[in-house]
Amino acid sequence: MPAVNAPRWDPDQYLRHSGHRARPFLDLLARIPALPGDPPRIADLGCGAGNVTALLAGRWPGARVTGYDNSPEMLGRARADHRGPAPGGGRTDFAHADLRTWTPGPGRPYDLIVSNAALQWVPGHADRFADWTAGLVPGGTLAFQVPGNFDAPSHTLLRELARSPRWAGRLDGVLRHTDAVLRPEAYLERLTGLGCTADVWETTYVHLLRGEDPVLDWVKGTGLRPVLTALADDPGARDAFVDEYRAALRTAYPAGPHGTPFPFRRVFAVARTQREENR
Repeated sequence: MPAVNAPRWDPDQYLRHSGHRARPFLDLLARIPALPGDPPRIADLGCGAGNVTALLAGRWPGARVTGYDNSPEMLGRARADHRGPAPGGGRTDFAHADLRTWTPGPGRPYDLIVSNAALQWVPGHADRFADWTAGLVPGGTLAFQVPGNFDAPSHTLLRELARSPRWAGRLDGVLRHTDAVLRPEAYLERLTGLGCTADVWETTYVHLLRGEDPVLDWVKGTGLRPVLTALADDPGARDAFVDEYRAALRTAYPAGPHGTPFPFRRVFAVARTQREENR
């Protein structure tokens, strides 16, 4: 999970909501067409703890799957839990990479380059599409999903608090803004402009979260990480910030009789390159 301000990631915290977080990836996976290679080569960009990388190995058990990430904590967890051979003869490995500069190696194209909820951490990620699609075999696929909820209370309240007089001096420039992802039609334009056949859509999930302060617990694994990292050397300040944010989230996301509803919009794209005979 490449980050603008290099937040320190906590695999255990991230995986606390792994079921909800994996659902958009399963929906993305269902829309990926058949891959041309046999066995295929697959790159998972921003693989995190490797839990969705394992789903790729399950879908294509003969594939050579490589998960890339720049977090030592996430890579350590991924290697411990998911590295190794697959029952169908494939293999899953993990490697360090910075998605701002990562490019498929020369002469070794991929059948699928996929990314799950990671590109929002990569400034200018749409500018990387040309290099990534160039690193696909003819008929290969680039597929990704990114959160489209930067105008949701979980983010707007976080940014407002970080800009408040108490915190602005310490947290200026730490958080991402609404331009962290593009609008769906902008992704469509970028991908079709590269000669791909593209399918772009959006979905709003309404997750029913349980437990005390579940929305706070969710963002502790993702959007709050830059703040937690920036204040890590001052536990008193960190706890004070979290307490203020907790109170705001309780108002924005009130608990219901069966849990706390948490709407979450996501943007998806599946882009297929032309086959050799069509070039």
